Amino acid sequence: MESTTDVATANLSDWFRLMKPGVLALLQVTAMCTILIHDLIVWNAAGRIDFDYFNTLETMGVVFIGGYLTAGGAHTFNNILDRDIDPQMKRTENRAIARGAISPKAGFLWAMFLSLSGTLWLIEFANEVAAFWAAFSILFYVFIYTLWLKRSSVQNIVIGGIAGATPPLVGWAAAMGDAASISNPFDLGSALPWLMFSLIFIWTPPHFWALALYRSDQYKEAGIPMMPWVHGPHRTLIEMRVYALILIGIAAMPWLNPAEVGELAAYVYTLIVLVLGIWYNQSVISIDIHEPRDAEGRIPSAARSFFISLYYLALMFISLVCVLFSPELTILFLVLVMFKILSKKNRKLSIS
Repeated sequence: MESTTDVATANLSDWFRLMKPGVLALLQVTAMCTILIHDLIVWNAAGRIDFDYFNTLETMGVVFIGGYLTAGGAHTFNNILDRDIDPQMKRTENRAIARGAISPKAGFLWAMFLSLSGTLWLIEFANEVAAFWAAFSILFYVFIYTLWLKRSSVQNIVIGGIAGATPPLVGWAAAMGDAASISNPFDLGSALPWLMFSLIFIWTPPHFWALALYRSDQYKEAGIPMMPWVHGPHRTLIEMRVYALILIGIAAMPWLNPAEVGELAAYVYTLIVLVLGIWYNQSVISIDIHEPRDAEGRIPSAARSFFISLYYLALMFISLVCVLFSPELTILFLVLVMFKILSKKNRKLSIS
């Protein structure tokens, strides 16, 4: 039965948390980094002369606000549509609409305001292509993922990952400025934003299934066909490992054009992507579904892989920014990190 609780019982935090700010943070990291990546590539191609810091920061500010509003609107719609199943799961039972602090009607108005204002903001201050991909993400997340796939297909999180993979497209389109044409929003002038889109898309299933492995019973009770309870944890682990291997394969792709950014930057980033991919892949391989649960009911190795996946994705984007800015400084930083790690290991060996 739909709640009739007075909207006045909700506080500002409830309205804000409808937007799922934790998820938004990672999405914004990828979008902000993509803008920097675009502008640094242009700067490198122009001979590293007169980097326009103000223009880049302005674009980042515009996309941050627009992206926060549009993604927040999509997440609010999700809260409304899932209000019948959210109370059945520990992770979602305290959401404002699920517990009746905010009515579905008020939530709908809030979602519409966020979605429309964010889209109009991007049209006005970025361009129509950036707004197109932001609006596409909302529609895909609400209609394709939440209304259709989430409750009907075990591939829900796989296909639904398309919605969460669009921030690089929004950021890149905004950085292009007038060069982006709404007549063909798929033409972004480079394969790089689509490679970043593919990275997030491939990353999403193993990232989310690591969480679903130790919440399988909750998803089953709520009627959500998640891979771990539909096909079992062993099948889930196999597919997670396949996706993680594909992520390592991304290292072999032409992320950077040596003619634009220099051979050193291209080779350094290829090495970084390879190392990060192996690191994350190892966390997936190490998941042991038979190990004892912790105090919160989690599989420790699966929880560890889930959190490593967050760092992995952020580092994939941040390290590309660093390499494009200065491959030499990036190498120096990596050497210092390795030296610190080796020193710590040597200290442990000497103590033992």
